[in-house]
Amino acid sequence: MLTTISLLILAYLIMGKDISGLFEKVKNVDWRSKIDALMGKLHPWALKAGRMITRPILQAYYVLEDDNTTTLDRVLIYAAIAYTILPFDLVPRAIYRFLGVLDDGVAMLYVYRKIKSKITPEINAKVEDTLNDWFGIEYEMVED
Repeated sequence: MLTTISLLILAYLIMGKDISGLFEKVKNVDWRSKIDALMGKLHPWALKAGRMITRPILQAYYVLEDDNTTTLDRVLIYAAIAYTILPFDLVPRAIYRFLGVLDDGVAMLYVYRKIKSKITPEINAKVEDTLNDWFGIEYEMVED
């Protein structure tokens, strides 16, 4: 139920519609359990998607996890991550190819723009640690 309501809120905001009625339904959610459950689904998806695509999703995830994140931002982040990693889409990839990928990107880009100022160096460090754990350490070439 939370996923459906969160996705509707995200879609309504993207379309510029009023969300107040829907938002009332998610004000008292136990986010800790939802965040933990989301990580369980995120890891297998990330291994298929790759390191580069996973980075902004993890940044959003760690903003979601932050105690200072507002309820509305939590709803939007949760919806964008869920829409990206869950196997269902409003615009199916199998049928519409590029458009089927584009709708995931639009949802994530909308949310990323809203939360990018909340991505701290500490969050980026957590993201890099998680990526290194999941994909191995990535080395950068340092020129003299």
